[in-house]
Amino acid sequence: MDTFEITVEESDIDKRIDLFLAANLESFSRSYIQDLIKKGKATISGKTVKANYRLREGDSVVLSIPKPKPLEILPENIPLDILYEDDDVILVNKPKGMVVHPAAGHYSDTLVNALLYHCKDNLSGINGVLRPGIVHRIDMDTTGVIIVCKNDMAHQHIAEQLAKHSITRKYVAIVTGNIKEDEGVIDAAIARSKSDRKKMAVDENGKRAVTHYKVLERLNGYTYIECVLETGRTHQIRVHMSYIHHPLLGDEVYGGKSGMKLQGQCLHAMVLGFIHPRTNEYMEFSAPIPEYFNEILNKFRKN
Repeated sequence: MDTFEITVEESDIDKRIDLFLAANLESFSRSYIQDLIKKGKATISGKTVKANYRLREGDSVVLSIPKPKPLEILPENIPLDILYEDDDVILVNKPKGMVVHPAAGHYSDTLVNALLYHCKDNLSGINGVLRPGIVHRIDMDTTGVIIVCKNDMAHQHIAEQLAKHSITRKYVAIVTGNIKEDEGVIDAAIARSKSDRKKMAVDENGKRAVTHYKVLERLNGYTYIECVLETGRTHQIRVHMSYIHHPLLGDEVYGGKSGMKLQGQCLHAMVLGFIHPRTNEYMEFSAPIPEYFNEILNKFRKN
């Protein structure tokens, strides 16, 4: 426990204890302090008090704050579809619905949990305990190839290629509406949405984002496309296709609603190419289009 003892000044007399502590311990929220008080962690003269206790002259408040428990990310025996593996990198075909690394609400069943089991301690540590080996991400409901680094040398090498936009990243997607042009380029900066912090949005003050797209097939109200990323911003393809009024099928976050029962956007990271960090040779890997994706394409082709 960390213990804080604060003496009541004359100007603090008759203040509620929770407000007094929140004002004096600005790094903790009032709700957290109230919770500590409820748990009996605030005392005056050795006696616990309630959140609505009014301070008196001569009071000295002692607040005990438990030290945070270290977050432990556990290995889990989750099968991985491994496309390639050596001592430096591992490329995985990520399934739909799998989160890449632990975060609030997702501390298990992630790709990292599976990698910790498969790779043991052989993952780079540059991104910390929550993201060992992770040098880039794809969304939970996006399928396809992702590269993971087994050591810091490989991590730095791949990260540099990502920063220089020299890694080949090709996606396929199904979007709503018929795209008239056979191909095009979307060059529109992306930033965190001002209206919803969980979303991204086209914003001229954001970071430059460039997506090249090509029509593969027009499907009676939908379009099957290939997207090549020149940059790699969060939700880039989803935001850009929504921006040109062709949101991804199933992407309810960015306007791609449909009457079909889908688990998120129809987006698949099909190809990833990079210079190997040890051999300096160009390598390219592809992940086969998932069954659900082909089923949708075949259904549209029959209509």
